[in-house]
Amino acid sequence: MRFPLILLSLFLVLCACQDNSKLNSDAEAIDIELEVERFDLEFAKANAGDLPELKSNYPKLFPDQIPDSLWVAKMQSDLQQEINTEVKESFPDFKEEAERIEHFFKYVKYYYPDFEIPTVFTLAEEVNYRQKLVLTEDALLISLDNYLGKNHKFYKGLAQYIAFQQDKDFLISDLAEAFAKQKMSRKRSRTFLSDMVHHSKVLYLKDLLMPFESDAAKIYYSEDQMRWAEENETQIWSFFVERNLIYSTDNRLEDRFINLGPYSKFYLELDNESSPRIGQYIGWQIVKAYMEKYPNTNINELLELEADVIFKKSKYKP
Repeated sequence: MRFPLILLSLFLVLCACQDNSKLNSDAEAIDIELEVERFDLEFAKANAGDLPELKSNYPKLFPDQIPDSLWVAKMQSDLQQEINTEVKESFPDFKEEAERIEHFFKYVKYYYPDFEIPTVFTLAEEVNYRQKLVLTEDALLISLDNYLGKNHKFYKGLAQYIAFQQDKDFLISDLAEAFAKQKMSRKRSRTFLSDMVHHSKVLYLKDLLMPFESDAAKIYYSEDQMRWAEENETQIWSFFVERNLIYSTDNRLEDRFINLGPYSKFYLELDNESSPRIGQYIGWQIVKAYMEKYPNTNINELLELEADVIFKKSKYKP
C-alpha cells in the first residue's frame, strides 16, 4: 500500500500548491485588526429599559427619524425573537467569518493602501435579500439573517435561485461586490458587450481581493453550474457571435444573460440545464484574457477602460 499512499500524498501537495499559487504573499503578510460588534446578540437580550444604553453604545445603528416606540415593538415582536434565536443558533460565535473578512481586508489594504478598515456590526433583521450587507467608510453592517443556508425555513417563500445565495459561503463575495461597486465607473455604452464587461470587472476585482475563495463563490454558482459554464464556453461564445449579439443594444439580453435568474435564456431546449448569468461568465473570461496579455495594467486603469478596448485587445477566443 506504500506506493498508492505516496501518490495520494503527492496529489494532495500539488492541489495545495495550486490553491496557494493564487495567494499574494505580500498581502497575506499585512497585519490588520478587525473589530467586530455583535449587535444582534446585544439587541436580542435587551428589553425596553435597556434601549437608552443600546442607543448610547451603538449610535450609528439608531437613526434619529425612527422613534423609540418602534424599537421597543421590534424587541417584543414574536417574529424578531424567532429571528434572534435562529441567528444565534447559526452564529453562536463569529470567529470563522471574522477571519475570512479579515483575510479579505488584507487584500483590500494591499491594493488600496489608504483604505480604512471598518468596524463590523452583525445584525438580525427581517430577511431583506436585496440588502444583505452595507459597507460604508467606517462600518460594515451584516444582516446574519441572510446567511442561514439555502434550506432554512425563513427562505421557503423565496425562489430557489435566490435562496441558494442566502448562505455564509457567499458572505465574502457579497462584501467584495459591495466594495467593487464603490470603485466602478458608472459610464458604459448600451451594448451587450458593455454589460458583460462591466460585471466582469467586478468579478476580476474579486479575483484579486478574494483569491482564497472559489471561483464558484465569486459568481454565485454551484460547482455544477461552474463546470457547465467551463465546459460550454466555446459553444456559448459561438451562439453570441453567430446571432450578432456582441454589439447588440437589445435591452432584453440583460435579463436573458446578465441579471439574477434560475438559468440563462438561449430559447433552446438546454435552457433549464444552463448556468445563470452566463454573460457575466463570458465577460469574465474576456477580462482575464486581456489581463494575461497586459499583466502590468493597474486595477484602477482596468476599471476605467472601455469594454470595446478590452475586448479587441484581449483577442478573446475560447
